[in-house]
Amino acid sequence: MLRADRDRFARTVTEEMGKPLDQARSEVEKCAWVCEHYAEHAGSYLADDAHPSPPGTDVRTVHEPLGPVLAVMPWNFPLWQVFRFAAPYLTAGNVGLLKHAPSVPGCARVAVEVFERAGYPEGVFQDLTVEAERAPDLVADLLADDRVRAATLTGSGPAGRSLASEAGENLKKTVLELGGSDPFVVLDDADLDAALEAGTTARTLNSGQSCIAAKRFLVHDAVYDEFRDGLVERFEDLTVGDPFDPETDVGPLAGDEHLERLADQVERTLDAGARAPVDGETPDRDGAFYPPTVLVDVPADCPATDEELFGPVAALFRVENEREAVERANATDYGLGASVWTEDRERGRRVAGAVEAGCTYVNQLTKSDPRVPFGGVKGSGYGRELGGPGVREFVNRKTVWVE
Repeated sequence: MLRADRDRFARTVTEEMGKPLDQARSEVEKCAWVCEHYAEHAGSYLADDAHPSPPGTDVRTVHEPLGPVLAVMPWNFPLWQVFRFAAPYLTAGNVGLLKHAPSVPGCARVAVEVFERAGYPEGVFQDLTVEAERAPDLVADLLADDRVRAATLTGSGPAGRSLASEAGENLKKTVLELGGSDPFVVLDDADLDAALEAGTTARTLNSGQSCIAAKRFLVHDAVYDEFRDGLVERFEDLTVGDPFDPETDVGPLAGDEHLERLADQVERTLDAGARAPVDGETPDRDGAFYPPTVLVDVPADCPATDEELFGPVAALFRVENEREAVERANATDYGLGASVWTEDRERGRRVAGAVEAGCTYVNQLTKSDPRVPFGGVKGSGYGRELGGPGVREFVNRKTVWVE
């Protein structure tokens, strides 16, 4: 269903939040992939777990659905985030209640359409779209309803804390993914061409509006100047413009409020002493466009160091050695993803093991993949989506002892 109408669904994504159309097509394809993955592997993920037991007994854990699961989803990947929760949780036997971002109602309807056309029973997947001002009351009412058994949220830290507090009052399990300020560590023995190519993509994909985008580039002193010059060159070559134009690399941000927040964060970072060797031009047209920007000489205690910048802005930091790279990588309230670049695989494993994150990639940009668990630590939330652990988050792990 997804692949048959890929272009129509992708256009809805682009129209509602500005993602470049080719990237929107890729998002639809990824939704199809996660559905395929659980169709193929849910049987093994949800199989009974046998346990050592006395002679003459059979002891195992079975995995039963909890019931209706409330999902509060964001606008930046308006289809992928929905299918990322729905594919595993519905396959486990639960019911999905989607409270999507008010700015992407068409994407919510797309998800409902796909599940209905695919033959899911009526009501198994429901869209609860309401006006933004009514959303907090709706979520609170649902969490207080005995029929709703759990909740998941992808969004901001304040939104996650609010949902977790209300869910806790009602003894409802939650999974939270609350964004990140992901480090992109470039060591002195890295393949710089590969790191620059991946780093540019990791910072500008979806116009920089990704929780796992590379936000802080921690570059070893020995290669810092070369990496900086290469990143500046690549950012200068990016095309900003109409998201429906196949030549566009960076489209508009999702709205004026996001543009104003990012502009304010960059301005405060510059006021604190940072410099911007590349601060590109925005197209002369309507839209919340922000130019691809590289920040250098970024000081401590400024927005580019302490906050999540949701847009095409790369902050570079010079580090003297591996230890300083790890210390700076961990000097954040977030802990979602990280990326480490080195030609020495064992060194990469060592640094990856020292970075505080839910997932760390060596010589690869940070990404979510249906085959492996995804989630964060610290201020980036808790619980896991995807892989085997993801499909087991919202089940009753019931022990059955047969004598």
